Amino acid sequence: MTVKKRPAAFLLLFVLFAGNLAAQVGTAEESSRDHWPGWLRDMRRWEIVAFGSFPFSMFFATIGMDMYRWHNHNGMDFSDRSHAPWPLKSAGAVAMTNTEQRNTILIAAGLSASVAIADHLIVQARRRRDRRRAEAIPTGTIIITRTPIAEEEPVADYEEAFLPEEDSFPVEAAVPDESP
Repeated sequence: MTVKKRPAAFLLLFVLFAGNLAAQVGTAEESSRDHWPGWLRDMRRWEIVAFGSFPFSMFFATIGMDMYRWHNHNGMDFSDRSHAPWPLKSAGAVAMTNTEQRNTILIAAGLSASVAIADHLIVQARRRRDRRRAEAIPTGTIIITRTPIAEEEPVADYEEAFLPEEDSFPVEAAVPDESP
């Protein structure tokens, strides 16, 4: 890596991990959803989607590079499978060169960044649509929000849950009065 590329690489790493670094600072009370600015939450989502899609991108980029090598070497002929893609490789297959491996990683990184950008654009479009719907509601319209009911804590014992306590039903009140 040349000297000119180092500051750009450090800046890129800082931007990619800024959301993660900021999330580590603070207490649990401060880490609520409303505490962080929207751009930082969007950056964190982009980071999660990009790194989450990288293994899949790497798999498809490797298969694509193998197909490219096979086509360039012998025109996808089955008589020589030394450059064939992964499921069709022979035992003595030719390994990728360092340049091909680097290109495969760069292609996979580009694919995962593209997936993250597409996710960001979809999320922004949904937010814009929801904001327009909210702005289109006439003034004075009643807005009903639904929230789930809080779950009760599970009871450890069956008798505690379903049988009444001893003092809640006195025996005298349970027997009908037989006087005339």
